[in-house]
Amino acid sequence: MSWIEVIDWVCLVTGIAYVLLEIGQKNAMWVIGLLTGAACAVSFGWQHAWASMGLNVYYVGISVWGLLQWRRDDAEAGAGEIHLRQPSTAVWVVSAILLLAGTPLLAWGLGAAGDPAPWLDGFAFTLSAIATWWLGRSYPQQWLLWIVADTVTTGLCIALGNWLLVVLYAVYTVAAVYGYFHWIKKGKKI
Repeated sequence: MSWIEVIDWVCLVTGIAYVLLEIGQKNAMWVIGLLTGAACAVSFGWQHAWASMGLNVYYVGISVWGLLQWRRDDAEAGAGEIHLRQPSTAVWVVSAILLLAGTPLLAWGLGAAGDPAPWLDGFAFTLSAIATWWLGRSYPQQWLLWIVADTVTTGLCIALGNWLLVVLYAVYTVAAVYGYFHWIKKGKKI
């Protein structure tokens, strides 16, 4: 087994642990996210999928912020509770602008950098970055963004021929469907 295959296995195992912890809204998710993000950044970088690599570097950084957010929310909602917030109209508008402006700009830059699938990679990056910010804010609608982003990333991984990450992102897609309904049913608004 090559070193990159080992990295891909780390992505798969820690990624599944991450999404299971996310569904239960456990703070440990953010810690696992540091490892998953670092491993996936290496894997996508090896394949020249630059936006997906950059997105995973972003995941490493936002994991620290997310952990602090959720710990604060635990104090407000009660530890062990799934705490939910609702995105404001401004959050929806800013997110839409970021998605509509960020995707083509990123795709253009990625194409110039030799990314093998600049539009898929750019769209997945932009939507995933927004979804992660929404996750940190505990918006249940973040799961809907993840369904789309993870489906697109599954397609990107198929295009790259990275079958372990195809499995991971397919699991993420199914988990996002379940996670949405779980949060809606069990969540407590703060």
